[in-house]
Amino acid sequence: MKKLTSQNPLNLIVLDMAGTTVADGGLVEQAFAAAAQRLGVEPGSADHAGKLDYVRATMGESKISVFRHLFGDEDRAQQANTAFEEAYGELVDGGLIAPVPGAREAIEELKATGRTVVLTTGFARVTQDAILAALGWQDLADLTLCPADAGGRGRPHPDMVLAAFLRTGAVDGVQQTVVAGDTSYDMLSGIRSGAGIVAGVLTGAHDKDQLTRNGATHVLRSVAGLPDLVARAEA
Repeated sequence: MKKLTSQNPLNLIVLDMAGTTVADGGLVEQAFAAAAQRLGVEPGSADHAGKLDYVRATMGESKISVFRHLFGDEDRAQQANTAFEEAYGELVDGGLIAPVPGAREAIEELKATGRTVVLTTGFARVTQDAILAALGWQDLADLTLCPADAGGRGRPHPDMVLAAFLRTGAVDGVQQTVVAGDTSYDMLSGIRSGAGIVAGVLTGAHDKDQLTRNGATHVLRSVAGLPDLVARAEA
């Protein structure tokens, strides 16, 4: 790996949304409950509890992949995914999300220093767009990506990070990429992509131990500390 210096600047920043830059207050679990009920999973049942545990364990993964695991056949998985996206969108429209404190400022600071910022998600495009609209972030990042934009595979695959690298042309090599997220799957995605920095943040689903065990090169209290970390890594 090249040494990270001002001659090899970390000019591509790939950031997760929910839990990293966006605080959603547990809306994933609420939306899952609505989706599960539509598919006949009884609230309070052992089946419901087991499926919810799996949803919690796979935070950060593409949601359609999660539903394929939980419901088996493709038709039921697609039904569940559609119900989930509809429920989550309604919750977003109800004003139940907010920026992680300092997230917008961090993105603006990173862009002001000449870096390209990409926002990624495990949600479908329609949900990602609803979140961006609710926050007034439509023009905040240079690019936004969901799994469908990267061939359909979400995290823990590296595809969205690599798509950001290819689409933006912001850096000469993947080692000049910074990935930040709140889940183990974010860390795995970053490591598998070859990113030079894979930063875990403690504002979302997983703790420091989980993030470190899955490859985090750094762990931050929040994404607000990312501009300083990047600047120090280049110094």
